[in-house]
Amino acid sequence: MRINSLRLQLLAWVVLPLVGLATINLWTSHGNALATADLVTDRMLMGSARAIAERVAVTDGVLDATIPPAAIEMFDTGDRDSVYYHVKTAGGRLLTGYPDLPEAPKSSNTEASYRDHRLRLLTFSHTVVGAGDDSPITVTVGVTLAGHDALVRRLWFGAFAQQLALVAIAGLFVLLGLHRGLAPLIRLRDAVRSPSRSDLDPVEVPGAQSEIRPLIDALNAYMERVRAQMAAQRRFIANAAHQLRTPLALLSTQASYALRESAADARQEALVALQASSGKLARLAEQLLTLSRAEPGSRRPRADRIDLTEAARHVLETQAPTAIGRNIDLGLEEAGPVPVIGDGTMLREMIVNLVDNALRYSAAGGSVTVKLTAVDDEAVLTVADDGPGIPADERDHVFERFYRIAGSTEEGSGLGLAIVREVVENAGGRVTLGDGATGGLVVEVRLPLASS
Repeated sequence: MRINSLRLQLLAWVVLPLVGLATINLWTSHGNALATADLVTDRMLMGSARAIAERVAVTDGVLDATIPPAAIEMFDTGDRDSVYYHVKTAGGRLLTGYPDLPEAPKSSNTEASYRDHRLRLLTFSHTVVGAGDDSPITVTVGVTLAGHDALVRRLWFGAFAQQLALVAIAGLFVLLGLHRGLAPLIRLRDAVRSPSRSDLDPVEVPGAQSEIRPLIDALNAYMERVRAQMAAQRRFIANAAHQLRTPLALLSTQASYALRESAADARQEALVALQASSGKLARLAEQLLTLSRAEPGSRRPRADRIDLTEAARHVLETQAPTAIGRNIDLGLEEAGPVPVIGDGTMLREMIVNLVDNALRYSAAGGSVTVKLTAVDDEAVLTVADDGPGIPADERDHVFERFYRIAGSTEEGSGLGLAIVREVVENAGGRVTLGDGATGGLVVEVRLPLASS
């Protein structure tokens, strides 16, 4: 089952390795407990065997073995162990004890089965003064493993309790640490969900850790983009409402005038004016939509590979009827493909606005020249006309929306160069205005050249 809680995931990542380490430690603790129990049992066996061997002596020429009670009672640990022993001479004669008790290697211990019991055995060799050929004697002592196993369990369960307590305490401290460590995330959640927030102001979380700060910065950056989109939509609505009000009123007036006229010539004149006004209104609506799409954040960024030469050739073909109608020489100078990376639709719309402006402000019989070159790592697009140009002190203002040069007689919306600047800047380029060699205006656009 997948855990969706960050707190539980972090707790699991900390506690589960601790549990694994504790398990390994318990396994090693069991081995240590077993070794300790073996050592204690072997020391008791050695003590018992020594006590028995030291009581073996020659009395009246007879080798006598007396078992001291302490040698047996030292195994009385409350676990009801049985103790077996025997004492034999060097020739193997039994002096006392259990004759069929197996022996362990000399001065070492071993385990064996005896009378359906597992025994731990130790055989001890001891020299008896005056025993002659019967010396040295061997004392074998064996004890059942109830006490031994009980000691192993006590030692191991003690270690188990300690490990369990350590894991539990570690888990508790981890929970406390997670509660404090995740507190900035909780505050971030509360700040975002707060009912008092009515806007998209940046979120501030005092005390946020360096690992959480990028999340807060990303959230604030996202809200900044949302604010930009909302502001762009508000500006578009306000601009559209402002700019469309006058043309719509003019259309209504012209339509009313055409309806009132009874003379065919006057009505025809009104209808022609109405058609021209509707065309201008359509162009204005198209530019408003283009400007809205060109604003940062209004649409998903695109990275098309566009040949500016081909795009300019297509635009000039569509603008050729207008140029012919006004007797303007519309030309294209190019030396091959000029590839750039960007939004193909918006880049073509940029060229449309540049050529439309140049044709609009050029006098009949003039010329408009579009030139495309690649200089170093930049694509350079220039549109030159022989119109009145733009005064130097107004060139920064003409990129503002709806800005019109004072005294201009040409009809326009003041959106063309604003659209151009938005498109160029979104593509990582720049646009400048200059004077032509024989007068007029030269608009130069520089964009990063696409790598081959």
